[in-house]
Amino acid sequence: MDVKLDQQTPLTETLFSRLTSLTLPRWLWLPTLVFVATRLGVLLVAYLAVPLLLDATAPPPYHLRGTENILLDVFASRWDTGFYISIVEEGYKFQGVPLPSVAFFPLLPLLMAVITPLTGDAAVSGILVSNLALWGTAVFFYRLVAENYSARIADRAVWYLLIFPMAFYGSAIYTESLFLLTTIGAYYFARRGQWRISLPLAIAATLCRLVGLIIVPMLLLEWWRQWRANAEGERPSRWALLVPASAPLGLASFMAYLWYIFGDALAFASASAAWGRVPQSPFVTVGNLLQRPSIGWLQTFVTGQIHFDNWIDFTFVTVFLILGLVLLAKGRYAEAAFVLLGVVIPFSSGLLMSQRRYMWVLFPAFILLAEWGEHPWVDKVVTAVSLPLLALFTALYANGYWVA
Repeated sequence: MDVKLDQQTPLTETLFSRLTSLTLPRWLWLPTLVFVATRLGVLLVAYLAVPLLLDATAPPPYHLRGTENILLDVFASRWDTGFYISIVEEGYKFQGVPLPSVAFFPLLPLLMAVITPLTGDAAVSGILVSNLALWGTAVFFYRLVAENYSARIADRAVWYLLIFPMAFYGSAIYTESLFLLTTIGAYYFARRGQWRISLPLAIAATLCRLVGLIIVPMLLLEWWRQWRANAEGERPSRWALLVPASAPLGLASFMAYLWYIFGDALAFASASAAWGRVPQSPFVTVGNLLQRPSIGWLQTFVTGQIHFDNWIDFTFVTVFLILGLVLLAKGRYAEAAFVLLGVVIPFSSGLLMSQRRYMWVLFPAFILLAEWGEHPWVDKVVTAVSLPLLALFTALYANGYWVA
């Protein structure tokens, strides 16, 4: 569908449209511009943070190698990044290691392995894959929102997504960028009725991470929405239902591989227990968080003994749970299912750890925020909260402190 721009001109268009709009469509140049601007900001913060923060903790000792290149060291040698590099260079490990790498799904290391002969370094390959995926995410996300809402909302949605406090993970060797690209791509083509193109992307989503299974109800509900909306017109084919039905093939293929190599199709679940991730009711997790400290809440807060990381993660979970419920109340069932399941499934792992990072991939929430951003005060609040937190978390991550 054609998108008509509002008369009010965004700042980015004022500064750059004369240079770009003559040759490139808006859906390409604007998300590319936001991608480049935010990545440069993240890189600058990371580059400055390492020498400025003097009392940095040492990075954890698994599969990580330092390098004299600060930025390569930051985005390819922190926390989980080492596992993906080790999978490319050494293969999966399960028995006999304290932290089995089979907990990490294979799409990212597969793509890294494909291009490593060209780059000569698995670390460089991982950073390249993640950033290309994030750029593709920005473009597809813009098109998805612009075609179904408006260009103004799309402008804000891409901006909010790329300045989210955890968005620096999109440039590191993590699966967030790939997961966003595959799920947004699958949903985008499904919305356009191009279900055949959606199919491989949906399968790739479940090959990327276990929670990729939330693409299944999203696509089912999208098919149902199109069927109901086109009662007197051209309805989607029943064959299109093969797309959500086939999405779990990514997970199934990984399970088949694990069974063939290690004799345990659920090795990834067993490995997750090494991090303390075991199924647990979210109510138990919340109950543990709210349990009164022995010295009382006031004294705990005053003396700085409160576990701020857990409370930050819980805050992010609460915000996205509310956004998911709003989508449900609006009757946007496919988007609501994606957000709500994307909140509940990770939150049922028994740990609050990393929840804020998991929330970043729940892209329909950013569409809703972008709609609310029509009110200038909402737009200012989202930006004013996101940018400082993005800088803070990037600086901490760059110095090896735990963030998510």
